[in-house]
Amino acid sequence: MFNTEELYQLVGTEVLRRRGKTFDAELLDSMMGRPPRVALQLMIDWHQLDATIEELAAENDEVFAGLLDTRLAFMPGLAELLEALEAAGISKAIATSSGPKFVANVLGRFQLAPRFEFILTCDDITDGKPHPEIYWTAAERFAIDPGEMLVLEDSQNGCRSAVAAGAFTVAVPAGQSRSHDFTGAKLVIDTLADPRLYSVLGIKGREVGLVGVSPLGGSALPPEGGTPSYETDSRPRRSS
Repeated sequence: MFNTEELYQLVGTEVLRRRGKTFDAELLDSMMGRPPRVALQLMIDWHQLDATIEELAAENDEVFAGLLDTRLAFMPGLAELLEALEAAGISKAIATSSGPKFVANVLGRFQLAPRFEFILTCDDITDGKPHPEIYWTAAERFAIDPGEMLVLEDSQNGCRSAVAAGAFTVAVPAGQSRSHDFTGAKLVIDTLADPRLYSVLGIKGREVGLVGVSPLGGSALPPEGGTPSYETDSRPRRSS
């Protein structure tokens, strides 16, 4: 939903710079999509840091605070996609590995929380991504089968979670995550404005390029009456 991958990388780079370490791409890949405590423990283990999870979390919050004020932005196509889903009467929810305070902070800056049916964070589950629990929980909250959800994910760990849950998974990588393995995803797109996403959802966008597009060639679509859901969102879908 947001450019948090970019910000996450900047935060990790600064926290490790203070300790004379680098935020290697491989470490970033292993941390992306995981709950905060798990991700920070990976950082500690990777560099054998003399720091606790709590100490790193406090530093992360400090660095993030300044970046959120100046650098936080929607991912391309998010605003238009939300409008199109709402116009079509499609419910949507958030299922994220982030903590509740961070999520409330980010969504509050754009008054987005009321537009979602529910929000799941790392505090709502026992096993974080790539375990499928968070998407199983989302399906349960929607009172549907996981296969009736469409999930938008931007990381390898998140994609594995959604695929394992049995959801129709669409990968939307950006930056470092473009190199991730999205095995199992039904579709990999570069932007939330991709016409193929609108086609799968059976909705129309405001722009001409998003109207009347044909279904995915050779790709399976969710069951009739299925439900889309994405990385930070899970939402039921009308049959197209």
